[in-house]
This record gives sequence, structure tokens and C-alpha cells, in this order.
Amino acid sequence: MRRIITRSLFSVFFFVTTVAAFAQEYKVIHVTDGGTISGTVKWSGPVPRAAEFPITKDSQVCDPDSKKTADLERLIVGSQGGVANSVVYLKNITSGKAMDLPEQRRHLDQKKCRYVPHILLVPQSGSLDMMSSDATLHTIHMDGAATFNLPFPFPGRVSSRTLQTPGLVNLRCNGGHVWMNAEMFVAPHPYYAVTDESGRFEFTNVPPGTYQIVVWHEGWTLTGKEQAYDVLTEHSVQRPVFNPPKTWEKSVTVTANGASNVEFVLSNK
Repeated sequence: MRRIITRSLFSVFFFVTTVAAFAQEYKVIHVTDGGTISGTVKWSGPVPRAAEFPITKDSQVCDPDSKKTADLERLIVGSQGGVANSVVYLKNITSGKAMDLPEQRRHLDQKKCRYVPHILLVPQSGSLDMMSSDATLHTIHMDGAATFNLPFPFPGRVSSRTLQTPGLVNLRCNGGHVWMNAEMFVAPHPYYAVTDESGRFEFTNVPPGTYQIVVWHEGWTLTGKEQAYDVLTEHSVQRPVFNPPKTWEKSVTVTANGASNVEFVLSNK
């Protein structure tokens, strides 16, 4: 119970501080002489063993290859050391180009008892489209900047929700598939990116000025288990618990028509 309360309090704290950071409304302007910010998020040192969790339900759907465990996708390091699924954003930008976040990060599928993609990025006041490709009942339980609990009993049916509040949203399954997890940022401006296995990110058409650039990672250390509830069987189940999300921050100056480069290095230290 103590771990559950601690995790809940941390989620509330992170949500409140995130909303406070986004309190100033972003204005779309015509950007003249905009610059570019690019860079990488890379890993330094030995890569920790991938966090896994036992597949305890619907193995014919969730574990067709009989692996017995699910990769929780918490830390993905590419062959060149890039850290995938890091969210990079400008913290203190109040005006700039119109929203142009990648379309593929606004669509969520539930496939082989995984949320795909693992990191979502949806514009504030935009819609998240959700569906399930699995022939079993899933749920999407959200907490944080959005709170929904949606059942998906039939494959292929799309459900959409408009997300009005900027910030972080945690996604979990309450249907007994306790290893299913994803994170979503509801973004108040377009200067957000999710890295792939190269660890690269880029922001274009940034108004000249000095900004704080932030890297957010959901955390990769499995610290234990907590009690959860399977709404279908009405049984208590064990859900994995991780260390809190981590952030890194730097200052970057953008000059007119200039190109700025920012490198971040993550490690277990």
C-alpha cells in the first residue's frame, strides 16, 4: 500500500508541475528567420538488462512465440548508442510555428498485448485514436493529464478521445494484462519529438532566442510490484513498478537562420 500511495503522489506532483510549466498559452505566429535545433540522446556505459514481466493471461494471444515473458520496452538502446523513446521538448517557448506533430504518434493499437507505439504524442485539443487488434478484451486506463477507462472488447473498432489538458498521461490495462504500459504527452506546442533508436531529434522553424531544452525518459529500473485489480476476473493481480521518470535539461540559443546542436548523454549513474 505504501508503494502505491508513493507512486500516486509522484504522478500527481509530476502532473501539477507539468501543467504549471505549460500555464502560459502558446501563440502561433509567422516565424521569420527561424533556426533549427537538432541533436541526439545517447547511452553511456553498460546497458542494463531489459525489464521483463511474466505473461500470465491469454497466452495464445499475448505470447504466440511462447517466450513466457513480455519485454516492458523501458530502455531501448540502438546499435550506435541512441536511446529510443526519449521525449525531447522546448520548455519555455511561448510562440512559434503551427502544430505539426507526427501523425503516427496519435494512433494507438493494442497488438499481441502491447500498446503500439509505446510513447504517444498528441497535440493539446487534438484527438487520440485507439483500437485493438487482439481477439481478447483489453482496457485502456489513463491517469494524469487525461482520465479515461475504456474497454476494447472487439478487434478493429476505433475509439477516439479529445485531449484538452497538456501534460503527461500514464496508460495501463485493467483487464489483467498487467505488463501493458505506455506513456503519452499532450503537447501544448509543436516543439516536441520522440527519439528512435538513433536517438536523434530535430526542431525546425524555431524563433530566434534562448530556450531550455528538456529530455524526459520514463525510467528503466524495475523496483518491485504493486497490487492491482483485474476488472474482468475480479481478482487481485501484481503489476510492475518502476523508478520515477527522469529529466535532463540544457540551455540552447537559436540564431536567425542558424543551426544549433545539443547532445544528451544518459547513464545508470
